[in-house]
Amino acid sequence: MELAHSHISVPSEAQSATAPALTPVAVPESLLAQSLIGPETSIRTLIERFTTRLVQIGLVVDEQQKLIGTVTDGDLRRGLLRGVQTDDPVRTILNGSPRTIRFGEPRGDALSFMRREKIKHIPVIDFAGRAVDLITIDSLLTPQTQPYPIVLMAGGEGRRLRPLTEHTPKPMLDVGGRPILETIIQRFADAGFSEFHISVNYRADVIRNHFGNGSALGVDVSYIEEDMPLGTAGPLARLAKRGDHPLLVMNGDILSKVDPVQMIDFHRENEAAATMAVRNYEIQVPYGVVDISNNEIRGLREKPVSRHFINAGIYVLGPEALDMVPRDRAFDMPQLFDACREAELRTHAYPVEEYWVDIGQIDDYRRANADFASIF
Repeated sequence: MELAHSHISVPSEAQSATAPALTPVAVPESLLAQSLIGPETSIRTLIERFTTRLVQIGLVVDEQQKLIGTVTDGDLRRGLLRGVQTDDPVRTILNGSPRTIRFGEPRGDALSFMRREKIKHIPVIDFAGRAVDLITIDSLLTPQTQPYPIVLMAGGEGRRLRPLTEHTPKPMLDVGGRPILETIIQRFADAGFSEFHISVNYRADVIRNHFGNGSALGVDVSYIEEDMPLGTAGPLARLAKRGDHPLLVMNGDILSKVDPVQMIDFHRENEAAATMAVRNYEIQVPYGVVDISNNEIRGLREKPVSRHFINAGIYVLGPEALDMVPRDRAFDMPQLFDACREAELRTHAYPVEEYWVDIGQIDDYRRANADFASIF
């Protein structure tokens, strides 16, 4: 199979004149159309496409539809981490040397190549370097069951949401007509995950009675018993079994459109021991800020905005990170990440731009209910 890597060569006029006419492509045209973007398209627009459409790659093309480069979810996250803003154009984060396949190559060869290179999308270009098709691994394979366990932290009391949590654990509050925790599990199940461990403490009977062994949702559910509050990481020491795969940990009061498979892929590609989802958070000072040095005014900034990355409550942890969790005492995720860094293990951040809400207060609960129908 002929693969184009760093450059796309455009044949001479004589070659073009004898080139075969294009035949209809196998992938629906709408899939290709959804992936095409111009180099000046904003990153914000690309994020919206990733969130609401079927494809998770942007094919950056010029006015003649010649492929300039590609932008994947990983390119997007790396750009956000180095300070690129969502209003910036996609050309600032594109991969200018994408893997491609020539039009007419056997799809079986494409599948072998994608498996070998561990990629999920590959653009198809014609003799003139134009993007004419997009092959996705999902179009070539039957969806595979994900082998990674999911741990959901659901033991907290939710005191800031009282009286709603007087008799109901926070993850079991109704949002959009069903418990928060059920929506979380269903989204993971739809993505191919089937092994769930729920950490329970406060009103654990409510959770157990609702989910049982998970068979009603087509998944396997077991429970991690907290006879005392163990923090956001401590329950992991009580997992009955640990495999060689990383596992994903998520707080049970979060609703998000984050793709768990992409986050795990990011974790593995970066050979991390622990990966934390982070979200950009802006704080605007409501006054003009005066910069002073040695009693002299050096500058004035009108209502400046301070930007920070905050912990989004979703993690991917490898076996080496789990070994850092002590048994039978409270231990939080920041402590675990500190321990990993002290042991010189890799810790990475995974920036989240998709829909995300932490239902910690009454206003968050109202917002989640208002958003649910249009988001989920």
